[in-house]
Amino acid sequence: MNAALIDKIVNAVLYEGYILYPYRASSVKNNQRWNFGVVYPRAYAEAQSGCDSWNMQTECVVAGAPSTVLKGMVRFLRITERIIGAGPDARPVEKLEVNGGLFQGWQEASECDVPFPGGRFEELNAAPATRRFVLPAEQKIEYLPEAAGVIVRAQAALEGAVEVSAKELQNHLFLIRVRISNLTALDGQCPGNRECALPLSFASTHTALTVEDGEFISLLDPPAEFSEAVARCRNIGTWPVLVGIEGQRNTMLSSPIILYDYPQIAPESPGDLFDGTEIDEILTLRIMTMTDEEKHEMRGVDDRARRILERTEDLPEEHFMKLHGVLRSLSPVKAGSE
Repeated sequence: MNAALIDKIVNAVLYEGYILYPYRASSVKNNQRWNFGVVYPRAYAEAQSGCDSWNMQTECVVAGAPSTVLKGMVRFLRITERIIGAGPDARPVEKLEVNGGLFQGWQEASECDVPFPGGRFEELNAAPATRRFVLPAEQKIEYLPEAAGVIVRAQAALEGAVEVSAKELQNHLFLIRVRISNLTALDGQCPGNRECALPLSFASTHTALTVEDGEFISLLDPPAEFSEAVARCRNIGTWPVLVGIEGQRNTMLSSPIILYDYPQIAPESPGDLFDGTEIDEILTLRIMTMTDEEKHEMRGVDDRARRILERTEDLPEEHFMKLHGVLRSLSPVKAGSE
């Protein structure tokens, strides 16, 4: 397994939609974020009558044996509320200019990894394994120069559970299920308000699975003998695909963004843009045409936005030309397809 390659794919989809062009906090689309892979608190989801989910479920099929070992991890983004306080009394404000720098309110994010209880298939077939986890609330204060104010970064307490099972469908064939639940209490907060629920949610939730002495079956293109077993899989809010070097079948990534088997990062891409795949050239061109005022606001969003701008401004012409006109090899058309 190529761990570095897989980690790169996971992070690319983990931050998809984190910030969208025009990469400014004042943009409407960046005030309505966190649209992928959100696992909401149960009380909020139930108040929405099923429109938003408090759990995520991955099901896939593995050709293996009772001794086959399953391992895995859930990764999601934990939302951080960034609040700007002005003056010695830290009066909350939308934005603040200090020494030519712009500081503004925003929802940042940090990555959270939750290794889940794996084990041998025979154990997971006998009884599901469950891991409950708690992330305590945290708050950090950063003081701005010349006592101009403060930046407060706050994360709410989160509680969740991951349940893993392996059901034997037939000899040497197992259906794997990983179910993620958000058990965070609202504690009297408005149950019907999405903005209240988001800081208590798991955003951009992904599941990575590996097996030892077994092989995952592709859900996109299963061999005929496994098609009936694959049809039994029920995935909620996510879709598992094979990842790694093409042909390897020991690792799957279950993502809220539908991918193909063995996804790859284009080697021409100079870095993350968080706004779609396959459109690096047009996004780079649009950033280049921003006004100085727009770039000033983009720098003030956060470190990720600032790095996009700095990378684009320093992009060599020969590297930019590589973004244009790349043709990938095409897959042959299967007989009988239209």
